This record gives sequence, structure tokens and C-alpha cells, in this order.
Amino acid sequence: MKDLFSIEGKIALVTGGSRGIGEMIAAGFLANGAKVYISSRKAEVCDATANRLQEQYGGECVSLPADLSNLDGINSLVQSLPEGEKLDILVNNAGASWGEPIDEYSEKGWDKVMDTNVKGVFFLTQKLLPLLRSSATAEDPSRIINIGSIDGIKTGLFDAFSYGPSKAALHHLTRVLAASLVRENIIVNAIAPGPFPTWMLSTGVGGGGDLDINWDEVGNSNPRGRVGTPEDIAGLAIFLCSRAGAYTVGETITCDGGAVASS
Repeated sequence: MKDLFSIEGKIALVTGGSRGIGEMIAAGFLANGAKVYISSRKAEVCDATANRLQEQYGGECVSLPADLSNLDGINSLVQSLPEGEKLDILVNNAGASWGEPIDEYSEKGWDKVMDTNVKGVFFLTQKLLPLLRSSATAEDPSRIINIGSIDGIKTGLFDAFSYGPSKAALHHLTRVLAASLVRENIIVNAIAPGPFPTWMLSTGVGGGGDLDINWDEVGNSNPRGRVGTPEDIAGLAIFLCSRAGAYTVGETITCDGGAVASS
């Protein structure tokens, strides 16, 4: 029972891992003995984060930059993994949003969000199934965590009209994938974060322009009286990837300080 939450020796890929919630999860995995690949669109940022996390937490953190909104980028990422590498954990965290007034909302913005948040998650998962299957056993299943949002459960605060619907789609995709893959010893769940001090939230859920967020004020409006911390999101991800989470399948778990429950 004492190793219920161990992920020691696991190999994980965290997309969107160069900042924000992805970086928080990658740090938690490294600190608890996992080898972590991180991916993000900007190579310099991804490389710098991988080096910093490795120096700070030890272990091995490897940068694999890629644009996961299209199949070329997805295939490039999959092919950049070392030949013969295992994969125990996939965290689909890479995401995008687009903020514009409803009368001006563009097809470009709509497609960018749906391509990254829904299509990209499905096809990256599809391409990595051979690695996840090869690591999976009945006693120790492989894990997939999709990072959704409470905006996929309740109405968001910003004029990001495709973001909430894309996350709602991701939550349902999680259930569909979970039902399909559970008998192959691959467990799929989702996390729906609430307010965390991230770049995406500070720019209006990716809508452009620094909103200069007062995080204390945001925290004061949350039922817990604060915003989320790295320990909150990393702890939940570690639970889902450890023996403790091996019977939790197809769920979307909020990590929001009670925001949805109180709305």
C-alpha cells in the first residue's frame, strides 16, 4: 500500500509542456522519478524549459518541439521519439484558444482551436497507441490524461466562443477513448482545471493582449480562496497515473477549487 502513488521509472510525454499546466505536470512527474518528454510549438522555449526542469528536479527531461494542430506536426513528434522507446503516460495538454467579439469571430480562430484541442488530441493518441500498448499490462495499465477545462462544463468568462465547446468535445472524446481502450489496458481520463496562474488565462484564454491579471483577486473569487498551484494539478495527474488511479476510467475530474460545484 505504501507505493500506491508511485510513478518511479515511468516514461511520460506531456504536450504543451513548456509552460503553464503542462510544465507543472512535467515538474511533478520528474520530481517523482519519471522520465519526461515535453513538447511545444516553439523550439527555443521548449528546450529552455526542459533544461531548467532537469536542473531543478533531476531525472531526464527531453524537449521534442512540434506543432500538434496538424498531422505533419503530429507525425514529426512521433518519429522524433527514440527507436525502441517505451511510453507509459501520455498527457494531452497542448491547447489553443481564440478571443474575438461574436460578430467578428473568424473561421481561422475557430479552426485553430478545434484542430489543436480536439483533432490533434485524437490523432496524436492514435499515432502513439503502439507504444502505449507495448507498455500496458493488466496489473499496470498505460495512462492517457486529456487536459480539458471547466469552460467545457460551464460558460466561460471570455469571448472565446470555440474554446468551451472544444473542451466539452474533449471531455466526451475522453469517454469514447476510455471505452475503446480500457480492454487493451490503456486507461483514459481527463482533468478539467479551473483558474491557474498561466499564460493562457492571463491573455484572455489565448485571446491576445495581456490582461494583467491580479491573481490574488482571482483567488479571492474562488470558493477555496486561491488559484491553483503546481502541487494541485501535478498531484491529481500523479494519482491518475499511479496504482491508486488504476480503477478510475473515463472520468473528467475538476481541479478548480470548487468553482463548478458552486456555480
